[in-house]
Amino acid sequence: MPAPQKKLIFCAAGVLSLACALGAAAAVGTQLWVRGSVLCSTGALLVNASGPELHKFIGDIQYGLFSGQRVRQCGLGGRPFQFSFFPDLLRIIPASIHVSVILFCTVLIVFALVAAGFFMLNAFGSPYETLHGPVGLYLWSFISCSCGCLIMILFSSEVKIHHLSEKIANFKEGTFTFKTHSEQFANSFWTILVCSLVHFLNALLIRFAGFEFPFSKSKDSGTITGAVDLMY
Repeated sequence: MPAPQKKLIFCAAGVLSLACALGAAAAVGTQLWVRGSVLCSTGALLVNASGPELHKFIGDIQYGLFSGQRVRQCGLGGRPFQFSFFPDLLRIIPASIHVSVILFCTVLIVFALVAAGFFMLNAFGSPYETLHGPVGLYLWSFISCSCGCLIMILFSSEVKIHHLSEKIANFKEGTFTFKTHSEQFANSFWTILVCSLVHFLNALLIRFAGFEFPFSKSKDSGTITGAVDLMY
């Protein structure tokens, strides 16, 4: 591929990596990871609520990696409550999984920035063989994509398997019991998915620019090796 086209591809990949780093950084600081609603089952059972009356016992909840908000509603109107994961909820959540999600988010942001820098260096500078060259670009893209996938897997398991929303809804509740009524991942979670897909796309762009995948063997070397084997 001609050099101007390679520069254009590397520039596009660098811009995408930088956008992913900024998007992931913005996503980490928001409360838009999970949105849902919780049902005050104790209050609904006390008055035998059903149909339209049940809406008076359904509150809202939304949270991110560091903080969130829930609206407690048990037939007496909504009462908002702000909470923080550290240190308020540290005893009731799977702390190791939650900290791992934050750690992988940090790694994703750092390596997305590193990938953006090396893409630009390969576009406008003189690339070196390993860390600045194609192998390094594959490496940074692979690490960023893997971190994004791990973030989604770990956070999904924390929310769905460990019932994170229900634990938050019942935090400091002695009288009423809350059940998860509805739950869906919000914008910040899907931002991480987009970042993972973009880094996978960057790896394809590197291949499209004419560089072999790491550890791949060319056909010529295989042919030469076979001919040497036949000679002996």
